[in-house]
Amino acid sequence: MREELVEAVLQVAALVPAGKVLSYGDIAELLGTAGPRQVGRVLALHGAAVPWWRIVRADGSLPAALVQQAREHYRLEGTELVVPSGPARTMLPRVRMSVARWMPGERDFERIESISAALGAKLSAATGGMDA
Repeated sequence: MREELVEAVLQVAALVPAGKVLSYGDIAELLGTAGPRQVGRVLALHGAAVPWWRIVRADGSLPAALVQQAREHYRLEGTELVVPSGPARTMLPRVRMSVARWMPGERDFERIESISAALGAKLSAATGGMDA
């Protein structure tokens, strides 16, 4: 995994405020040079230093192994969850994306664009100016 991509994903993840989330795909789209699976892989390998629980699947879920750890963070931050009840109660809780998805403000977008531009420049330099 390219160090430049790892750095950029972690920088964007660190911007997400408490109580809000982005999906792996949101970060991939914001950076413009990765896919959701690459973002997920970066967080799986290097995400301990950032609020990893704020980056979720598009449906608001996390891998089952992370749900219990994340629930305490969500409770402390006031992140709204969908908790299945009735026959579906065996399903894991997930973040209510319609409420919790972070919509970056103008200053946040400027920071993200700067991160994305730096990533693109580093990748371009590493490939001798050829598309990465």
